[in-house]
Amino acid sequence: MRSSRSLQVWKLGTVNYLEGLKLQEKLVSDRKVNKIPDTLLSLQHPPTYTLGKRRTDHNLLIPTSELQKLGAELHYTQRGGDITYHGPHQAILYPIISLREIGLGARNYVERLELTMIELASLYGVKACAGQKGQTGVWVVDRKIGAIGVRISSGITSHGLAFNIDPDLNYFKHIVPCGIVDKEVTSLRRETGNGNQPRRLLVSISSFSSNEGNLSGVIKDPQNALETSLRKAPPSLSNPSQNKQHQ
Repeated sequence: MRSSRSLQVWKLGTVNYLEGLKLQEKLVSDRKVNKIPDTLLSLQHPPTYTLGKRRTDHNLLIPTSELQKLGAELHYTQRGGDITYHGPHQAILYPIISLREIGLGARNYVERLELTMIELASLYGVKACAGQKGQTGVWVVDRKIGAIGVRISSGITSHGLAFNIDPDLNYFKHIVPCGIVDKEVTSLRRETGNGNQPRRLLVSISSFSSNEGNLSGVIKDPQNALETSLRKAPPSLSNPSQNKQHQ
């Protein structure tokens, strides 16, 4: 008989990037010693550029002194992947899960994250797919709609995916997104031509089903998804008992 699994979903709203990073690090430490179950952080960041552990600074196309004028920050991380942008109206999911417990390898895990974004896009009639060889993330033809950058430490994941609902795409003009030259970045709003429905996705994206613990799911019950997304995040790291979903 297959045992049930649980996934805690924390709907955090807008979180400063460094604060979100510290939260992930704390949760990863707790997950390693089984203090917490698998956890999913659903949030947005203020305008922020981040670089992965390869430190590809050359893909930032403006001097760092110009970032303040844009109202943006720059942060270096230990995740995989190249430079990317995070900002308002972008759905960001950070899974803190044990790959060993669900029997997933790194490549399969990334494919599950890609599938999650592909299925989310399909809910709005947008046909997305995984990138070709050398192209990470999720694409609509040759336009990138979702980015992936993960870190895995002792089998525990952090960082995750960023799906473009309706961000200000002008911010992407200042970088070579994910280090891929001559490719556009797009959003769900641009692909659908509808600004209302995609933005509503931001309030329900934190609730998705776990398929055999593999994080490839879609929202099945919109009302339940909305109720889940509106719950408050736990008041402290020592008591992460809210927003629990049993799968």
